[in-house]
Amino acid sequence: MLTAATANTGNTAWLMASTAMVLLMTPGLAFFYGGMVRTQHVLVMLKMSFACLSLVTLIWLAVGYSLAFGPDAGGGLIGNLDYAFLRTLNADDVRITVPTLLFSCFQMSFAIITVALVSGSIADRATMRGWLVFVVAWTLLVYVPLAHWVFADDGWVHADLGALDFAGGLPVELNAGAAGLAVAIVVRKRKDFARGSVRPHNLPLVIIGLALLWFGWFGFNAGSALQVEGGAPTTFLNTQLAACAAMIGWPLVDKWRLGRVEMLGVASAAVAGMVAITPACGEVSPLGAAAIGFVAGVVCAFAVNLKYRIDVDDTLDVVGVHGWGGIVGVVSVGLLATSAMSGKKGLFYGGGFDLLWRQVVAILACGTFSFVVTWLIAQAVHRTVGFRAADDYAHVPGRDEEVAYDDATLDEIRERLAAARGAEPAPVTAGAPTDAELLRDIADLVAQREVDK
Repeated sequence: MLTAATANTGNTAWLMASTAMVLLMTPGLAFFYGGMVRTQHVLVMLKMSFACLSLVTLIWLAVGYSLAFGPDAGGGLIGNLDYAFLRTLNADDVRITVPTLLFSCFQMSFAIITVALVSGSIADRATMRGWLVFVVAWTLLVYVPLAHWVFADDGWVHADLGALDFAGGLPVELNAGAAGLAVAIVVRKRKDFARGSVRPHNLPLVIIGLALLWFGWFGFNAGSALQVEGGAPTTFLNTQLAACAAMIGWPLVDKWRLGRVEMLGVASAAVAGMVAITPACGEVSPLGAAAIGFVAGVVCAFAVNLKYRIDVDDTLDVVGVHGWGGIVGVVSVGLLATSAMSGKKGLFYGGGFDLLWRQVVAILACGTFSFVVTWLIAQAVHRTVGFRAADDYAHVPGRDEEVAYDDATLDEIRERLAAARGAEPAPVTAGAPTDAELLRDIADLVAQREVDK
């Protein structure tokens, strides 16, 4: 919606800050994912996220924004190319109360983080070459159409179906989950998948990533209001409430199932809560936000284990957290919407089933589209340039040139241990291990550690 009005300075300043916050989420995701994988794969995860920053930015400039937010080309399915290369937009154009160029940059940050999310489903086993091709194709053929359906004024989910999605539960969260499922099926599972999930090599790095994601999510949700007054403060508060409530729900499940609460589960719970509140943050009350977060924590805690039942290797639980969390959030709008923002009420507020069925149809339509098209793209990438690494990153991209951690000291110890294997044992007290035996034990331990990396 372009107008000739003057941009509101307060709203513009807030959207600029929100855009920077959301852009920071992609490096945050890189740390979050990077800490969850094995040592030898951490740099690859960082590269996959940062590749999205560069490629999606240029795609968005060229045709992405125009196809997502340009005038509808027919049926509410896709925009036209009127805004290609942003050539018809200038600094004076305003969308509602903010500069259109700034709005474009804000939406670009959504596209970047969505593509990056999908990488978690194929961590440890996709080629960088295949990933780069996939990013370009997926952005244009999956994310951009869904963004038009849901975010554009004339998109069919928004304008014709009448479903509500405040900040991206459908084109971001559910989309990433459905796409993650499809691409994980195509790339196939790791050879050690049945043994259980990958142990994070660096939990503090995961928590640093979570902190950046949490900070950026306030811009993600509250920035979607495009103004500082009205619903923005409520969305800000609701984001915090949902994250914290989920951090109660998920650990309760872990305590019941495992007898303990692990930090990785707590971190995943916070993400699940923010995922679920994303589509609902401007539509529900603070109490509703807390309820959504708690339910999302419980649902996602169970959902992350479904991959073992269906035998699909969703490495870092993109389906379990973002897919199922997105479903919880979108359905919750149909139950808990208060009419404060959109004027529509959910089932529990006297609105009947009218909004709820629209939310369910939106989930089915967007989820099915994302899964089917992503599967086709992944198959095409795999059959052309190759998508699955020959042996689960047997040759990690860049591994010979750079490493995440300096192993020079460990290499020296390893050499000395190898030399000490043939050493004659020194006289020792009866029953005590010799120096050579101790060195052999250490060498075996180091070797095993190398295998487990």
